[in-house]
Amino acid sequence: MSYLETTAEFYKEAAKTPQVGLCCISTPPLQFPNLKIPEIMQQMNYGCGTTIHPTELRGNPKVLYIGVGGGLEALQFAYFCRRKGSVIAIDPVAEMREVAQQNLQLAAKDNDWFDPEFVEILAGDAFALPVPDASIDVIAQNCLFNIFEPQDLQRALQEVYRVLKPKGKLIMSDPIATRPIPASLQSDERLRAMCLSGAMTYDEYIYSLINAGFGQIEVRARRPYRLLDTHSFALDTPLMLESLDSVSFKVPIPSDGACVFTGKTAVYHGIDSYLNDRAGHLLQRGNPLSVCNKTAKKLAEKFPEEIIISDSTWHYNGGGCC
Repeated sequence: MSYLETTAEFYKEAAKTPQVGLCCISTPPLQFPNLKIPEIMQQMNYGCGTTIHPTELRGNPKVLYIGVGGGLEALQFAYFCRRKGSVIAIDPVAEMREVAQQNLQLAAKDNDWFDPEFVEILAGDAFALPVPDASIDVIAQNCLFNIFEPQDLQRALQEVYRVLKPKGKLIMSDPIATRPIPASLQSDERLRAMCLSGAMTYDEYIYSLINAGFGQIEVRARRPYRLLDTHSFALDTPLMLESLDSVSFKVPIPSDGACVFTGKTAVYHGIDSYLNDRAGHLLQRGNPLSVCNKTAKKLAEKFPEEIIISDSTWHYNGGGCC
């Protein structure tokens, strides 16, 4: 079998017999007022982070969720998009689609606000999304794209770019590797299906998004996720995997490169009340301004004695230079 077929078989079994922490170390799902999550959905919470960012869900967006799993995040998206067909969830595994539909029916019994028709579950995969060009406001995937080999990842990202509206958002949560994963582990199809051996490094991951055409990328969270130890994985030294939550915007890439926000700020401390860098940035003395990595580098080079650049926090929630 190909690695994609191995993955499909792996998640077919996961649909039949839910296993807590099957591939990822599950964390409790986000809680919102008047949202009750069925126990079975919590058991099938196979993601490594979250794609639910309420600030990105204003204005009744049309949402496409890739890889429905047990239906947890489809339900959470429906919480913010309460109308028929507002959330489309796709999955290539028939057993997973069936279980997700059953779980959503259970959720309807416990949530007066929820109608299962808010979520439309379709057969499909990341390489041929069953929706028209430029028809979706928000696309999300959790712990799926890290499974893809590099050429397949680019195919999936190009397909996402096709169906997003201009200024649309790709919300992702994936494991990344703190150093390149050895080829021997990458070639293990079951480990790849378990989200343990296909992860890229941070730089490779961000480059793949820029290469697909996304002009602005925002890191919402980056944290330790799983340790590959020397006893279980035939490694000389332990290898830490991290969970990366990001939002990428379908906007043109500026002539001087994409804007990547990682939580850096610029703080002006000169004698004047503010500094104008003549490039669209106005910094008030003593007040941190959120800046993308590109702008941080330029400001540090141009005003080394007057501006302090803080380190990346790996948490960014909007505002600032762009």
